[in-house]
Amino acid sequence: MPSYVIPDKCDGCKALDKTACQHICPNDLMVLNKDAMKAYNQAPEMCWECYSCVKICPTQAIEVRGYADFIPMGAAVTPMRSSDSIMWTVKFRNGMLKRFKFPIRTTEEGGAVPDGGYPEGSGDLNDHSLFTQPESIGTDLFTK
Repeated sequence: MPSYVIPDKCDGCKALDKTACQHICPNDLMVLNKDAMKAYNQAPEMCWECYSCVKICPTQAIEVRGYADFIPMGAAVTPMRSSDSIMWTVKFRNGMLKRFKFPIRTTEEGGAVPDGGYPEGSGDLNDHSLFTQPESIGTDLFTK
């Protein structure tokens, strides 16, 4: 199910030029209604359910109804972001709560290795050893 904004909780990121959900949405679906100062998903049918907007929303105004393969039918998932982790809370239909805490990305912005560990011009793109990163397949093929 696509993301949707709970209007009573949304404050339009306090009238900033661009809301947090607009900034983070990989499909550019989130927009700000400048009259109401509320964000909304302009094309729900195009939503990837990636939870990026849900995780970044400072007022927890965005929800995504999970599919049964992610959470049981009728349950709700709410992420709460801190500086070093995300606490996922799952509320089941019977009221039971479960919480899971996971660390967030610690790579500094701009610090990710874009080539995945391969040197530039490392070989034939059809080569079987390029299906994953060199460390994971235990090869030193490209380190010589």
